[in-house]
Amino acid sequence: MEELSAANTSPILLGFDSYSIRDFRWRDIQLLDYAASLKLDTIQLSGLHDYESLEPAHLAKVKDHAARAGITIDAGIGCICPLSEGWYAKEGTPAEYLRKGLNVAKAVGARSMRCYMGGRGDRPKLDPCMEVTINALRSVRNEALDLGVRVAVENHSGDMQAREVKALIEAAGKDFVGSCLDTGNPMWVVEDPLVTLETLGPYVVTTHIRDSAVFEHPRGAAAQWVALGDGSVNFHRFVELYRRVCPHAGMQLEIITGRPPTVLSYLEPDFWGVFPHMPAWEFARFVELAKSGHPYMGPMVIGGSGKQPPVIEAALKEQQRTDLERSLEYARKTLDVGVRWRS
Repeated sequence: MEELSAANTSPILLGFDSYSIRDFRWRDIQLLDYAASLKLDTIQLSGLHDYESLEPAHLAKVKDHAARAGITIDAGIGCICPLSEGWYAKEGTPAEYLRKGLNVAKAVGARSMRCYMGGRGDRPKLDPCMEVTINALRSVRNEALDLGVRVAVENHSGDMQAREVKALIEAAGKDFVGSCLDTGNPMWVVEDPLVTLETLGPYVVTTHIRDSAVFEHPRGAAAQWVALGDGSVNFHRFVELYRRVCPHAGMQLEIITGRPPTVLSYLEPDFWGVFPHMPAWEFARFVELAKSGHPYMGPMVIGGSGKQPPVIEAALKEQQRTDLERSLEYARKTLDVGVRWRS
């Protein structure tokens, strides 16, 4: 393994995405105080619902509170593709939604604003979804550049492979569009997260970092999101590469546990209908990852779908905080990520 230069051993900022502890229903100031209590460097407020108010006076208060706490903010909104199953018409047009998010991001002092195109259900109409998303992004180029906020498009829940995200960024304009690199979502498009990083690294402006247990299955493979260090991803290699290709982006942990494994049935012909252009070498990397992995055998409360009994809901809520905090500890102590905890 090649030796890292001194420049590449500088600490990476460490934080978390607010979705990690979604069931606590904390808002901006509470989330910032929690991040400060953990001696974190940064936080991603990944949706407009994370704010108590979008009034300018309140957003100014959030910005000042973050500055006093020594926490940098990455901002965010949701789906920006009107053809996607995840689009909410109440947001107006995609351009209106993007402008709203960009202005909120500027008001709280953020330099990036995460958003996403769609999800797994959108792959059959991938080309038109990408086209309208590119057009939406281009429509706010001037505003984004004037505000000094980069739009960070997430590879979200199986909507795009890394090659496709790269193509979208370059078509929209890499001078104001970058990547919100998610390391859990590549599983749903049978992509090794290291391939995702290799492809998108130069475009990364913010992140969603989490681990996955990936293992062989009679129908292909299966994957389950787990706490950092509990899965199959080689995060030592990941962080080494991360320092080289995107040293200025913080690592925001988005830890999602409590969900059962998902089967990726790539041994069945129907699976490949939505992956007509995947190179064999990329798929081979994922197969290698699955062959090297194994099911997660540690303790985990599984929520399943639908309403859960109150005792299970309470356990799932507390599991969110526990798994986030032990993931942050793993990032610090094992991967040597983070700045403030050292002091």
